[in-house]
Amino acid sequence: MKLGAFSISLNVKDIAVSKEFYGKLGFTPFGGDEAQGWLMLRNGETVIGLFGGFLQANTLTFNPGWDQNAQNLDDFDDVRDIQKRLKADGVEFFSEADETTTGPASFVVMDPDGNPILVDQHR
Repeated sequence: MKLGAFSISLNVKDIAVSKEFYGKLGFTPFGGDEAQGWLMLRNGETVIGLFGGFLQANTLTFNPGWDQNAQNLDDFDDVRDIQKRLKADGVEFFSEADETTTGPASFVVMDPDGNPILVDQHR
């Protein structure tokens, strides 16, 4: 199963303070919009997202169809196919992608410890 690019999406109280802190750890912005309350930061191949008020909890995020540089991949598993496989394995869903559609879609599952996992396809 190809889940695509991985990042951790952090629920932050103050995006400017978090941006400054992670900047000290060597992370630099490469996407997002601070004015809208979200930024994507990178340090080498490591990607974190800062989300002010968008998320209920810190979330593991996978982006089918993208590499770690948010560039489109030619060969990837569609989010709906991933969802079908997980359902067949008995995984319970917090939210689901509409399997009658194509293109962008997402779903959320929870790991056994209650950590949200977002699989979010942008194309």
